[in-house]
Amino acid sequence: MRTLVFWTHLLVGVTAGAVILFMSVTGVLLAFEPQITEWLERDRRTVTPPVDARRLPVDALLARARAARPDQRPGMVTLRSDPTASAVVSFGREGGAVFIDPYRGAVLGGLSPVHDFLHAVVEWHRWLGSRDVGRPVTGAANLGFLGLVVLGVYLWWPRRFTAQTVRRVLLFEGRLSGRARDFNWHHVIGIWCAPVLLVVTLTGLVMSYPWANDLLYRLTGNDAPPPADRPAPAARDGQATGRPRRDDAGVPAGLHPLWRRAERQVPGWVAISVRLPPWPDGSLMFVIQEPPGWHPAPRSQLVLDASTGAVVKWEPFTGQNLGRRLRAWVRPLHTGEAGGIVGQALAGVASAGATVLVWTGLSLAWKRFRSFRRRRVPRLGEPAVQAGQEVSMD
Repeated sequence: MRTLVFWTHLLVGVTAGAVILFMSVTGVLLAFEPQITEWLERDRRTVTPPVDARRLPVDALLARARAARPDQRPGMVTLRSDPTASAVVSFGREGGAVFIDPYRGAVLGGLSPVHDFLHAVVEWHRWLGSRDVGRPVTGAANLGFLGLVVLGVYLWWPRRFTAQTVRRVLLFEGRLSGRARDFNWHHVIGIWCAPVLLVVTLTGLVMSYPWANDLLYRLTGNDAPPPADRPAPAARDGQATGRPRRDDAGVPAGLHPLWRRAERQVPGWVAISVRLPPWPDGSLMFVIQEPPGWHPAPRSQLVLDASTGAVVKWEPFTGQNLGRRLRAWVRPLHTGEAGGIVGQALAGVASAGATVLVWTGLSLAWKRFRSFRRRRVPRLGEPAVQAGQEVSMD
């Protein structure tokens, strides 16, 4: 059994090693992404409130953003309850965003180059830069990495618990070199990083595969929500229905009263984002972040009719079923943000450890392959290695 597990571990590691190494390196780069971007964009993200401290209507802020980017269509507006926080207007996945002084209406600037770089790193980390082509590859590599972690724990587990065997698994030995050093590093880093890597790969599995996502809901006795259907380009632009696009008709009239209605829905709100509909008379979905509780950033959803202001749907975070609430933990656990700065540090260290695991694992596999060739193909003039004769791998 141990031999079967070992060779499975080795073959999966060699097959998926390059992709796992790439995902681990990018994971290290993204460990503190929120703090890095917030610090670099601090001159745009924060403002000094005036004495009267009265924010402009959301319609006015959105109009300033449209004036700054007349060739782009705004897709989302975000405001935080923090009086020093800027308003953010996003222009879609490729359009970026602009920060606006919510009191004076001044456009403070867009996203920093580092923000754009880290966003590109996220795209490569998740699907190698191509959602259609790379996503199956990274998903399979993540699944393989999960198997490596589970099988590795089995292989790393000492057959006999003595002080010497436990020390070899848990502690580095500085005087080693070559294969023995790689073996020691692979064991020690693997056993210490295994708990975090197990969480990272399990959550990555849920985000990679619909069947894993559905399984999370089934285990809690709930039905998974239907996948979000993407409308065709013609339908998004209103060509299929003959309705005017938002480019032509402008933003929904009277957005500010609807925003005030969303604020009253959760008096202690932390942040509110509204997704602008394709047409001016469509429904508006407000994502309302509530104060931290058992979840670091609980979010509720409020859908209002843009024409009448009537509540179409209200889904408070506390009213969601257990499956949806557990699903809300997947991404924070994957990035480490669920544990704050300590959790992010653990995720970063585990990702760095994973790079060493891949490197030492491939090194050990190569030395094993080279030793295998030495056994089978002796050099000219040298006697063949007899069966059972020990050959140095160094």
